[in-house]
Amino acid sequence: MPLFLSTQVNKVDKKGRVSVPAAYRSALAGQGWEGVICLPSLVYPALDGCDLAYMERLSADQSQGMQAFGRSKDAFSSAVFAAARQLSFDSEGRIILPEPFIKHAGITDAACFVGQGQTFQIWEPGRFEAHQKEAWEALSAEQSAGGGL
Repeated sequence: MPLFLSTQVNKVDKKGRVSVPAAYRSALAGQGWEGVICLPSLVYPALDGCDLAYMERLSADQSQGMQAFGRSKDAFSSAVFAAARQLSFDSEGRIILPEPFIKHAGITDAACFVGQGQTFQIWEPGRFEAHQKEAWEALSAEQSAGGGL
């Protein structure tokens, strides 16, 4: 199971190509193909990324927890699996971000890769900076109120 840590900003070229951080590519090695799974975040103006095994676990969990042909399963599948794309690495370790993904995240000339443990996110750097500031403030307030990690 890969572990995605740290934050790194990489340039995005005019074709939508961006280098995936070397540490992320190393974490993804051995999954049977060279690339990442990405989809628009359902929560933030960002992209969610993971390996193929994570999506397989998500699919198995969904199959066990929802009716086989229910509306919840259909909504989940339409929002997650139908939106996800397998993005293969090129010879230089880059992926091409699809135009709808770029638009969803507001990415222009740079992309910020953000480790989330078993997953990662890709943000427009300025948006992530604001998000991270809000996250730090919320976490600090929670800690001050006696909440623990």
